[in-house]
Amino acid sequence: MRLTPATAALLASAVLGGVAATPPSAHAQTGPSVARAAWIKSCSSGVDSGPCGHWRLILRNGRTITVPDAAATKVDARGRRTTDAGVFAVSGDGRTMLYERASDHRLIVRRVAGGSATELPRSLAPKGTGSITAQLSPAGDRVLVDHGDESGRVPTRVFTVATGRTTELPGLDLPLGFSADGDEVLAQRTAGDNTTALLAHRLDGTSTRRTPPQVVAGAATTTLAADGRTVAAFIWGDAEKKKRPRLRLYDLQTGELSKGVDLALDPASTPYSAHWTADGKLTALVTTDDEGSAAVVRVLTADPGTGSLKQRDTYTIGKSRHAFYAAGETA
Repeated sequence: MRLTPATAALLASAVLGGVAATPPSAHAQTGPSVARAAWIKSCSSGVDSGPCGHWRLILRNGRTITVPDAAATKVDARGRRTTDAGVFAVSGDGRTMLYERASDHRLIVRRVAGGSATELPRSLAPKGTGSITAQLSPAGDRVLVDHGDESGRVPTRVFTVATGRTTELPGLDLPLGFSADGDEVLAQRTAGDNTTALLAHRLDGTSTRRTPPQVVAGAATTTLAADGRTVAAFIWGDAEKKKRPRLRLYDLQTGELSKGVDLALDPASTPYSAHWTADGKLTALVTTDDEGSAAVVRVLTADPGTGSLKQRDTYTIGKSRHAFYAAGETA
């Protein structure tokens, strides 16, 4: 999870309002291992602190398990350890994880419930993992790797686990995430005239591009539905003006923008991450992330027509955390 200090400060004081809560006991279920989030501890060495120990998975059945072979930190092009947390991601459905292996920093995909690992090609991260971000598709069947190359010379790559096929996307685009069915990647491109375009890249090499209104381009978070055209944009709330966060839908093909609805949230509780599910539901994450205190993550289902919210899940992550990533979030 990546938050600016200003955003973290706002979220730390957030108080949810108007959310229909589901009792925590409803989520303490048995059955196949499904992850809510992954996190790693922070350790101090003098004045510095960094990730340490093993990555942990918080499961929906209430258990926490470790991933011993996942690297705590990334490595640079020379194989030297950095101070950044190692690559780790959990698919939107919580059933698959992606991480870099501690022994050789090879990217690995594995089911949360266990079983054999799939080694991804070294070409996905040929110069170390220091600058890359990675994300799993909602079903965990595809991996997106962005190299953070500002020059745009290094393309973003999407790897399909079942077939081994790698698709390249323009390096100048900032990938925002997979569509609900994993068949498209929503991306953002800044033009020379300071306008921002949204693109839906299909894995067959075609794409849809449109320059959205500023309210969409400047949204707190956006996510693409399975139809490859409907973008949900969560608009920042304003605590000083007592304006609640808003939700608007934008059609990449026609340019149509919905009127939008206020979300039943406190003005300081803008969702920081969101995704559509395969069955067409819209999920948003709200968190308090105050340093020195446990983080509280709330998983909400949003109604784009009314702005009403239902709390699907809530869980906490200890105050000793260095980093954590909720299911479906970019690592």
